[in-house]
Amino acid sequence: MIVTSLELRNFRNYEHATITFSRGITVFIGGNGHGKTNIAEALGYLATTKSFRGVSNDALVRTGCDNAIVRATIIHDDGREFLVEAEIPRAGRGRIQVNRKNLARTRDLLGVARVTVFSPDDLSIIKGSPSLRREWLDDAVVALNTSHASIVADFERTLRQRNALLKDMGFRPSREEIATLDAWDDAFVAAAGALADVRTRVLDGVRDAVTRAYDDLAGEPSNVDVSIESTWSDAGLADNVRRARDEDMRRGTTSVGPHRDDVVISVNGLPTRVAASQGEQRTMALALRLAVHRAVGTAHGSPPVLILDDVLSELDPDRSRALLAHVPDGQVIITTASPLPSDARWDDMWTVNDGTLTRVPAEASHAPGGAT
Repeated sequence: MIVTSLELRNFRNYEHATITFSRGITVFIGGNGHGKTNIAEALGYLATTKSFRGVSNDALVRTGCDNAIVRATIIHDDGREFLVEAEIPRAGRGRIQVNRKNLARTRDLLGVARVTVFSPDDLSIIKGSPSLRREWLDDAVVALNTSHASIVADFERTLRQRNALLKDMGFRPSREEIATLDAWDDAFVAAAGALADVRTRVLDGVRDAVTRAYDDLAGEPSNVDVSIESTWSDAGLADNVRRARDEDMRRGTTSVGPHRDDVVISVNGLPTRVAASQGEQRTMALALRLAVHRAVGTAHGSPPVLILDDVLSELDPDRSRALLAHVPDGQVIITTASPLPSDARWDDMWTVNDGTLTRVPAEASHAPGGAT
């Protein structure tokens, strides 16, 4: 799939902008704070109905306006064309339409718009809490097979229900409450087992791709390992849930299960979270995104749109060149405040200056280094 055009109205610092994209590499270059990432954010919103910056909708609406509009034309490899439109109110619930029809569920977008976003904040996947690594893995689970969205949703719903019951029970539960907890334990074990199984299968499927991506970016072979660390897998989840019941009742929360797992990432036998340099950590975060990106492209027969938001400023020159040399096939959108490497090639370029977009003449792409 490719995005052919994007229109923004009252989105972030854009009053109105219309952008067309190349089928290859499109670059947005300009100073920090001028609106480059806003373009990437708008594309990401159309695929997920949320900002990859983690902000609420009111932050997306231009100052002084009540709502923002983002719309894009997307063409699939089989020739089908989709108009995806988002109305983002400053307060209240937004609206998504595909070909002028409202969508009731976000998951219905998964077959229409697919994007892979890498941003500087992705460093937190490596350095941050286990929840961020679980989120990366669950996003991959759904991206690779949209039907898996129900597995993730069922587990999250069951976990919420069990936790709510534990909080309401108190220290002296009735027999009826214990019977209800028995039923929720069974449901929780079933939902958790389904999620743990699909997580394992997905991680097994992308592990080699993570290694290849990391080696390409690092410029040398490394021993990379990505695995799930669980405290319950040896004895089995059902036994662990039963053993933890008294503690769960005392604390009012579920203490064992896949929501407590971690994704452990190592290079040459050392954990990247604590033993790798920041450059190595950024390389690994990018390798994780690229590995899933390639796997999704293989699974669906067409790669998602790859968005590299301000990546070049976070990598040293050698790794920047390696990234651009190994950019996957398909549509790529790059935002950068730094000049491109001298040997970089691109298909289309826009300069961004305080929300004003100016297209760089096509012939400049054939000059050494393009425009800077």
